[in-house]
Amino acid sequence: MAEFFNTYGFLVVSMIFGAILGISVYLPLMAGQLSLATPGFYALGGYVAAILSTKVFPSTGATFPLYLVLLEMSIAGVLSGILAIALGIPVLRLRGIYLAIATIAWVEILRIIALNLDITGGAVGIFAIPQPFSTQIGYLWIALPLLILTMFFLYRLEKIKTGRAFNAIRADELAASAMGINPTYHKVLSFTLGAILAGMVGAVSAHFLNTWNSRQGTFDASIIYLAFVLIGGSRTFVGPVVGGIVLTALPEVLRAMGGAGGLPLWLGNFLRDGRLIIFGVLIVLGTIFYPQGLITPAGVKKFITLPLSRLFGAKRSSLPG
Repeated sequence: MAEFFNTYGFLVVSMIFGAILGISVYLPLMAGQLSLATPGFYALGGYVAAILSTKVFPSTGATFPLYLVLLEMSIAGVLSGILAIALGIPVLRLRGIYLAIATIAWVEILRIIALNLDITGGAVGIFAIPQPFSTQIGYLWIALPLLILTMFFLYRLEKIKTGRAFNAIRADELAASAMGINPTYHKVLSFTLGAILAGMVGAVSAHFLNTWNSRQGTFDASIIYLAFVLIGGSRTFVGPVVGGIVLTALPEVLRAMGGAGGLPLWLGNFLRDGRLIIFGVLIVLGTIFYPQGLITPAGVKKFITLPLSRLFGAKRSSLPG
């Protein structure tokens, strides 16, 4: 087991980060908002951590203090939330494809700014970001609790008034407004929560990757994170988690298949380098055959309750009379 984690530690942690980023896209979708701004806030959080850890916080030993990483995550989350509110109030009045285009523009604005600032390292980026752990699998101590807390938060959010308001706006914004729900407030709130989560993941990812540059927040990343939700499922938070884990692992599987000696050279190169093409095909096929994604609320409920009902049902049927 130790050998497995040492070999695939980077992939395991990346899969968890992918699941969390999928949730950050899912949060605006809860209120019916197709936002592609997640890579922008993810990149912002990474720059916050990279700048603070290399230029502000002094290195006091072989490993970077874990509490400073948590502090960087908090700062990145706050800054991302503030920018999300400033962006969301005017932009979230748009709908559908217009909102998607506006959020893509936001990602590109942040990328261009990062390319032209000295503090961000320009096109080269920031290197030699200090490490809080001696191995990459050590980042599970941050990634896994963050995923569990995020899933628990979403589980509770769907049960309370705010979560029900999100779902009402998603179903019919006009009807929700007639029932006394403030669509603008709730849409900005869901957008801000997703931005905070993306910024926090970006902060820890900067340490995890040991380098950070403008390539972390691009339009390609927007499509990949959107695929996490569309393929996994957009009606329950379990869908983005499954989609993020599976689709993060998929490129490594394709790369391994592409490197296998038994495959033709052209097929191996396509499987290794054609990730975005394959993701695009999956999105098209998924929206045609599985419009709600592979994971649906009914499917999750059935998966949980069916074994229990069979277990207790079998016990009841074995009783006499």
